[in-house]
Amino acid sequence: MAAANQANTSHASLSGETGNSASDPLPSWRAGASKQAILGFVGQVTAEGGPDTVPPEDRVAVFDNDGTLWCEKPMPIQLDFILRRLVAMAEHDPALRTRQPWQAAYTKDYGWLNGVITKHYHGDDSEVGVLASGVLTAFAGVTVEEFEIRADQFLRTTRHPTLGRSYLACGYAPMVELLGFLEANGFDNYIASGGGRDFMRPISQQMYGIPRERVIGSSVSLVWKDGTLVHKAEVDVLDDGPEKPVRIWSRVGRRPILAVGNTNGDIPMLQFTEQPDRPSLRMLVLHDDPAREFDYVTGAEQALELAGINGWTVVSIKDDWATVF
Repeated sequence: MAAANQANTSHASLSGETGNSASDPLPSWRAGASKQAILGFVGQVTAEGGPDTVPPEDRVAVFDNDGTLWCEKPMPIQLDFILRRLVAMAEHDPALRTRQPWQAAYTKDYGWLNGVITKHYHGDDSEVGVLASGVLTAFAGVTVEEFEIRADQFLRTTRHPTLGRSYLACGYAPMVELLGFLEANGFDNYIASGGGRDFMRPISQQMYGIPRERVIGSSVSLVWKDGTLVHKAEVDVLDDGPEKPVRIWSRVGRRPILAVGNTNGDIPMLQFTEQPDRPSLRMLVLHDDPAREFDYVTGAEQALELAGINGWTVVSIKDDWATVF
């Protein structure tokens, strides 16, 4: 999916327009509180000489990826990529078929896999280590170049299991528009995801207009071997929960003024965005549209509760997006 139109928009239109006219910078967003929050905030921080103007170098926006920029159900896209590799390993070595997570991958026991993820979002990581052992083993010894080729090919050739579209076409059109609108107004956009950094990098520019060097995500440890970098079977960073603000600061060196997520794992990132001396916009994507996408709040209950308490903007896919993909 190409990046959104990035033509500059006048501050006058930012302050009040919520319709879908020809000059609308967010045509896939329906008129309403969410759209007005975006337009009002951007107008506020970019108004020349205004009391809340934020200089361009500090206009940092961070976005979760799974469930925020692209579809994450019935399973995260990267998990599908990994499961196919685990199945191939189990086909080669039958002894793996009775060990998790190879057993779940080989028998298509997605209930077990989703249960591990759901427990994680509720603070229970008792089975994350089991899943992680398979994930880390799956690509141990693979060079960074080979991994990127595999990820890129997978995303370009594999179709979503229920939506009938390629994974590369599973990005949310309203979010792509938002990214383009922010860039046109002097923002630097970053992905800050629990997903794999090197899995997202091959397509971040094409899908979102975000260059690969602005992709912050989970990663495995690497080792220099025979003239290249090779994946090790150990975690470097799991970029989720409290780790997100740490990684954002380590990479960017600035607090963001805008953050968008969709789960409990994004709470620290959203909290990190609040500053006493600057305006901020914190948004949660609510998946409530079973007709066009999916309907679920599992793993986001705490985030939604905090949104109500702290005045974060909850973006309803059903009500706020005229177009989803």
